Amino acid sequence: MMQQSKGLESYRVLIIDDRFEARAMLKNMLMELGITQVFEAGDGKEGMQFVDSAMDFVDIIISDWNMPEMDGATLLRQIRSCDPDMPFLMVTGRGDIRSVSEAKSSGVSAYILKPYSLVQLEAKLRVVAARREQAVGLV
Repeated sequence: MMQQSKGLESYRVLIIDDRFEARAMLKNMLMELGITQVFEAGDGKEGMQFVDSAMDFVDIIISDWNMPEMDGATLLRQIRSCDPDMPFLMVTGRGDIRSVSEAKSSGVSAYILKPYSLVQLEAKLRVVAARREQAVGLV
């Protein structure tokens, strides 16, 4: 088991993915990084409902791109309309230029391509966490 990462353990993360197995794998990876406050939603619509009712309980959102009900790009645009600084990490199997450009223009904090490793996940989380801290004036 990997040693807990300094600084990340205090973050509260919302995982949004329509595949239970993907959520479980990501949750296990977050636990290895010392992040124990993890919430889950089964699609973008459910994720948005969680954010609407409990925005103050979420520090970072990790969302899949392709989901029924509401995809990750639509969810991201809705999140940005109510919190432009919320760290949003998009998980996708789509690495083409058009998809990356769409994610960036929608305001994604960072994206990670499937399949990804624990080291890659930690690096992306550190990037989005640092941006959030700068945005809210913690550094």
